[in-house]
Amino acid sequence: MVAALHPEPCILLLTGGGFNAWMIANHLAARFPGTRILLEQPESKAILLKRRIRRFGWINALGQLATMILSRLGKSFTAGRMIEIAKAHGLSGRLDPRIPIDRVGSLNDPEALEKIAALRPAVIVTVSCRILQKATLAAIRCPVINLHSGINPAYRGQMGGYWSLASGDAGNFGATVHLVDAGVDTGAILSQTRTTPSRRDSLWTYPTLLTAISAEPVARAVEEALEGRLSPIPPTGPSRLWFNVPIWTWLANGLTKGIW
Repeated sequence: MVAALHPEPCILLLTGGGFNAWMIANHLAARFPGTRILLEQPESKAILLKRRIRRFGWINALGQLATMILSRLGKSFTAGRMIEIAKAHGLSGRLDPRIPIDRVGSLNDPEALEKIAALRPAVIVTVSCRILQKATLAAIRCPVINLHSGINPAYRGQMGGYWSLASGDAGNFGATVHLVDAGVDTGAILSQTRTTPSRRDSLWTYPTLLTAISAEPVARAVEEALEGRLSPIPPTGPSRLWFNVPIWTWLANGLTKGIW
């Protein structure tokens, strides 16, 4: 009697997509054949702006939005550097078309939870996506691992690499792989990796560099989760939540510190 074949465990990547996310997707798929993607649609700029106005006021919200728009434009000029970073780490930011993709409006929608329940993932990895709401996390029955482009807990939130440099803390230019909890980048730490950016790097390429150095740590964390041997460590030390840099702060740091 021939033994039944065991299907590959599902490794589900939750993401909004993009060059950096695809580097991780491709790397995981090469290691774990059961990798697939749940892709959410980006939030509208109007919704994003309204939320930031409530939190920061009109002036700071518009300053952050200006930097975000500039960042999107800047990526077209730094695409070559992003590809160079990926290649230097044996990665590609062009998604392998063989990786299965399901699409949802938001990862916090009931539709997304239905798809997750149907796929029964053994491990979930989040990269470049919305913050998962408490109700979403409560419905997930497997480890949820996040790649954060910053050293936790000192540089939680957005643009952790940039803020470490702008704060004169270049030794903490790095990324964290951690378990996801109800907070913002507050979950127990699985690994942290640090590096030194090139003088050719900037706000547009820092996340790509930090994602590239984290591809293997993410894969290791998935492997450990599958084998039931994750060893999370509670975050310690000063904790701060950072946000997008207003355009005038970005210009000031670029002109006075050479940090673009």
